[in-house]
Amino acid sequence: MQYTGRAGKLFNSFNVVFLTIVAIVTVYPFWDTFVVSIIPLEEYLGSSIHLFPKAITFEAYTYLFSMNELWNSYGVTLFITVVGTALNMILTVLAAYALSRPSLKGQRVIMFLLVFTMMFSGGIIPTYLVVKDLGMMNTVWALIIPSALNTYNLIIMKNFFSSMPDGLVEAAKIDGSNDLGILFKIVIPLSMPAISTITLFYAVTRWNDFFNAIFFISDKELWPLQLFLRSMLFENESSYSGGGDSLFLLGPSIKMATVMAASIPVMLIYPFFQKYFINGVLIGGVKE
Repeated sequence: MQYTGRAGKLFNSFNVVFLTIVAIVTVYPFWDTFVVSIIPLEEYLGSSIHLFPKAITFEAYTYLFSMNELWNSYGVTLFITVVGTALNMILTVLAAYALSRPSLKGQRVIMFLLVFTMMFSGGIIPTYLVVKDLGMMNTVWALIIPSALNTYNLIIMKNFFSSMPDGLVEAAKIDGSNDLGILFKIVIPLSMPAISTITLFYAVTRWNDFFNAIFFISDKELWPLQLFLRSMLFENESSYSGGGDSLFLLGPSIKMATVMAASIPVMLIYPFFQKYFINGVLIGGVKE
């Protein structure tokens, strides 16, 4: 619906003002984090609002990037994100396609069992005992296998597959294609918008995984990035409050530099996924 005349101008002006305020409120915390990471401690303590840095220092970043623990945690998180997301998508796509087929026997029972896990879970203690009994404690697999399938994402993918015209599948079967051929040659190419979205959901969740790492990983060599970030924040706070004279006395700067180091990779990757969303919509258009 388009508004014209005076009403249209007022509506457009309101939209511009409202969205500008939303953009500022959204961007300011990130900008404040970046500014604090590059200013001296004296400037930070001198003001509670940090819009523009008066003096710039990269001492916090220099110290942070000189730590081998940071790069090690980056490698662990990258492995968990890539391998875990790949496993997530394989299981999600295969399960969603099978459940989207009306010919699958026991489909309602399977869906009920899946939805049941969304409302009632065993809790952290049973999960911990299972991971321990399977010998996955202090391994990256403890952060990958237990969360190999997300029911919510599975339902989204299943509904997307179910919305496809049955004529496409029937025509492929008449041509002699089997279920795997239909899935990889027809269903997946037409489902790129959903696949791209779910992939991003899984990847961001893997990258930010923190809760499971606390329970299952005690070896510092296997700490993911978020656990390293937690350690840096706690150690910095302890050293700063204790009055030490180490580089941890960079105070808030080292904290915010660590936050930036954990956030920037995802922010850089997201625009590329956004491009694939648009391409996927164009590729996935089905004309009836």
